[in-house]
Amino acid sequence: MIALVLAAAAAAGTFSPQADRDLLRSVYEELVNTNTSYSTGQTTVAAQAVARRLLDAGWPKEDVVVLGAAPHKANVVARYRGTGAARPLLLLAHLDVVEAKASDWSVDPFKLLEKDGYFYGRGTGDDKAQAAIWVQTLLRMRREGYRPSRDLVLALTADEEGGGPFNGVDWLLQNRRDLIDAELCLNEGGWGEMRDGRRLLNLVQVGEKHSATYRLEVRNPGGHSSMPVSENAIYRLAAALQRVAAHEFPFRLNDVTRGYLTKLADLQGEPIATQLRKAAAGDAEAQRAVAAASPMWNAVMRTTCVATGLDGGHAENALPQTAGARVNCRILPDETPEQVQDALRAAVADDKVQITVTSAHGASPMSPVRPDVIGATERLTTLFWPGVATLPYMVMGGTDGRMLRKAGIPTYGVQGLFYEASDIRFHGRDERVGVRELYESQEFLYRLVKELSR
Repeated sequence: MIALVLAAAAAAGTFSPQADRDLLRSVYEELVNTNTSYSTGQTTVAAQAVARRLLDAGWPKEDVVVLGAAPHKANVVARYRGTGAARPLLLLAHLDVVEAKASDWSVDPFKLLEKDGYFYGRGTGDDKAQAAIWVQTLLRMRREGYRPSRDLVLALTADEEGGGPFNGVDWLLQNRRDLIDAELCLNEGGWGEMRDGRRLLNLVQVGEKHSATYRLEVRNPGGHSSMPVSENAIYRLAAALQRVAAHEFPFRLNDVTRGYLTKLADLQGEPIATQLRKAAAGDAEAQRAVAAASPMWNAVMRTTCVATGLDGGHAENALPQTAGARVNCRILPDETPEQVQDALRAAVADDKVQITVTSAHGASPMSPVRPDVIGATERLTTLFWPGVATLPYMVMGGTDGRMLRKAGIPTYGVQGLFYEASDIRFHGRDERVGVRELYESQEFLYRLVKELSR
């Protein structure tokens, strides 16, 4: 069945030629099979492998560089030279992946496996599919002799997932902006949404929430566990977390999220279609109904906070002297980490629970909804998947696009890579991407880059 589907897609022109699909598969496999997880792996091996492919294809040595914040955390940046009629287009993806415990998976997370119509492996979706597609796209363009109107700059970077001192985009902006400076950037952060195999939406990320992490901590004198007292650090912390769980941040829509909900309504049945339209118009009751219907819809309408870690107690026979929790918040662009900290303090309403900011990334502006980017995406989406809507979108997670936007480089998350809405496995067990979906994304992105660089 899968072979018949792939053959039909190839005949319809939504797949690249077989030789290019084979090349993509080769690059993809090499990247997935390289452990680039934040704490246990390194990105340098993957960056060097990409550089070798480009140099072997005839890239000038001065146009392919491997460099970064540390020897084991390198990025690869390559330039495909155009006529110079327009400023460069940056093609961004990250080489690193989140951790993957082999004992948790049903397959080897660091060995690409094709099975039952899917590619399995850590990073198959986040973000090695797009990284491999960018590499193959440039190799194909060079082979075809394509001369773009602008330089195409490939940047495959380190530590988007882990952040910290080794983040590749941050390092390049601070140390070698000349290598990646561009008029605009195409990145991850937008994807296609399917429900029961039906393609519905092709999302274009024009903005994102920002992230801050807080520590909730309670300290007690402690004592012997044989003589319990009413004041217990763990119990007090648990009560505080219950109040955090019950707290609901207010709904706050912007132009992008209002437009998203309005267009989304056209694709839904009743009563949710009416509720989506009312939610976009500001109806509080409808917003609550929409939030309850989907964690994704809830997350695009307001700031969210969730506990992601616990610690406490120092011995099994002692009363706890310290109990702590990690709470991660995804914050709307027009709110600050300090405002969220104040909201958490008000929700907890307990002076014995200390709430401190342990990390905060800061917001970035929305990218303008450029007619050339949105228009090209809409045209190609209609060509590849008739009836599928193209929607500008504010993603609830975070990408390196945040830093580029702050630096004045408008960034658009677009992939044309479709996932079942109920089965997106980024950062999770048995991460996977559909085989057909990968090869459609390959040809979609190839044509999108051409549209934006003619």
